[in-house]
Amino acid sequence: MDVLRNWIEDAWSDRELLKDKKIQDFIESVIDLLDMGRIRVAEKTDGQWTTHEWIKKAILLYFAIRPMEEMKSGPLVFYDKIPLKNDYQDLGVRVVPHGVARYGSYLAKSVIMMPSYVNIGAYVDEGTLVDTWATVGSCAQVGKNVHLSGGVGLGGVLEPVQATPVVIEDNCFIGSRCIVVEGVIVEQEAVLGANVVLTSSTKIIDVTGSEPKEFRGRVPARSVVIPGSIPKKFPSGEYQVPCALIIGQRKESTDKKTSLNTALREFNVSV
Repeated sequence: MDVLRNWIEDAWSDRELLKDKKIQDFIESVIDLLDMGRIRVAEKTDGQWTTHEWIKKAILLYFAIRPMEEMKSGPLVFYDKIPLKNDYQDLGVRVVPHGVARYGSYLAKSVIMMPSYVNIGAYVDEGTLVDTWATVGSCAQVGKNVHLSGGVGLGGVLEPVQATPVVIEDNCFIGSRCIVVEGVIVEQEAVLGANVVLTSSTKIIDVTGSEPKEFRGRVPARSVVIPGSIPKKFPSGEYQVPCALIIGQRKESTDKKTSLNTALREFNVSV
């Protein structure tokens, strides 16, 4: 792996090296490893998410060396640089037409893709449902037993290479039409109600105590979150701007599915 990383870094600094077949093979090897889940763009180490910049560089270099080509799937025709993922039966992944995943994304066993899209560099772990018209952007990291409801959008981030991708940790429920972008981390077992929009600058306000507590870029574990708004002054007057409100917590002691149903029922969260 150190050899691969060193060659990728060299090619990133000197694009003339991309003409070398050996370098092209090294880049292809990194994408193969991503596709198999042997490596990933980001991973949690000692409680913190770390981004492997050299792998993102390899993905960008892969675009540079790939030719445009026509790809066919039955009557459907595509024209692109990146091939589509295949061998779903061997992988143990269920893909409903017209679910599409790009080569270089990882789908673990028992993942279900409804008509949806998973981009290169993304990692989707076991038991996760990617529901209808949901999008998992490039390099986004999705944990085990996550439910991405219809129309969810997880932003992709290839550049800048040092940026942390969107992360959805294990056992989260992401409600319909939620948008999570700009490297926001949704920690394990959190519930986002329908239409929650989270960017790196979105105020995430815990309103369960006597005083509000504010977070940005991170939804604490087991939080139940709904869309909200707060007043903000502008030169022409005061207006409401979007925020997200933490209105409760899933109980850690109960079964994950029971806890989810209870949270939705108790807090009247739209999904």
